[in-house]
Amino acid sequence: MPKVFFHYADRVLSLNNKKKLRSYIESIFAKEKTSFFRLDYIFCSDEHLLAINRNFLKHDFYTDIITFNLSENKNIAGEVYISVDRVKENAKTLNLPFEEETLRVIFHGVLHLCGYKDKKKADIKQMREKENHYITIFRRSLNKRST
Repeated sequence: MPKVFFHYADRVLSLNNKKKLRSYIESIFAKEKTSFFRLDYIFCSDEHLLAINRNFLKHDFYTDIITFNLSENKNIAGEVYISVDRVKENAKTLNLPFEEETLRVIFHGVLHLCGYKDKKKADIKQMREKENHYITIFRRSLNKRST
């Protein structure tokens, strides 16, 4: 039974290899030794995520991702809101493929739920290293399958 779900608020995002991605997300929790129950990704627009940012976090700025830990016990349940608009803009600004930046924010949400932070320089560095690590492994697993 799936534990990872993809929803679309006011933006649709075509995700390749959804089944493999779901399984891989679950494996990240296992590798990070974090008990996991359910994770919902909600893809949306900048405006949709800005409203969430204002209403729930009292922040008045655009962001690419907001992660909510909804857990009541040690089994992680969470919601990850991702602005497709912001991810596209970030990919363009960073000169990265959109798919790679999408994976980065998807894995970023998982890492937050596993306890990683990104407010201090050292934390940001560690988060980026983990994101890159998991992106690399995921891409390798896709390449193995296609050969």
